[in-house]
Amino acid sequence: MKSLEIAFFVLSALMTLGGGIITVGSRRPIRSAMGLLVTIFGIAGCYLLLSAQFLAAVQIIVYAGAVVVLFIFVVMLLGSAATSPPDARSAVPRYVGASVFLASGIAAFVLVVRAAIDPSETLPVLGEGFGTIEGVGHEIFTTKLIPFELTGALLLVAVVGALAVARGKHPDPTGQLDPDPGAGKEPTS
Repeated sequence: MKSLEIAFFVLSALMTLGGGIITVGSRRPIRSAMGLLVTIFGIAGCYLLLSAQFLAAVQIIVYAGAVVVLFIFVVMLLGSAATSPPDARSAVPRYVGASVFLASGIAAFVLVVRAAIDPSETLPVLGEGFGTIEGVGHEIFTTKLIPFELTGALLLVAVVGALAVARGKHPDPTGQLDPDPGAGKEPTS
């Protein structure tokens, strides 16, 4: 690896680790969502190092552009009523999780640096179209067509189910359906 590639990897790894620690360790949901956003950009940088430009773009578009924005909208809609009261016991599992994540990241970083210093094992050479839009499209629409179609059907069912649950049996908020159920009927004696 060239020194610029190593520097970019270190930056991506630090973004991923730092964002993960912020996501797990923050008490405020907006800060956790921003930490998740930093983690997503770090992972996209790792995809770029692997010459998987399409996966990096999908990572940013889908996760940063949709999932994190959805999290922020939910947090903003629910507001402070959705947060639980401060509890000292909840800090311990968060920081234990962050510590495990940090230790795993440091161990992975050490392994990567050792492999960069002494490349005794070489990785196989990938094909020309690996990670490109054409390569991913060819893989999806030839050998993985049935799982791709089943995933689309599953997502459609999930959306319909979410709409059914969200709609529920709530009364009409406009009152337009039947404003006065007793109007037009004769009184009974």
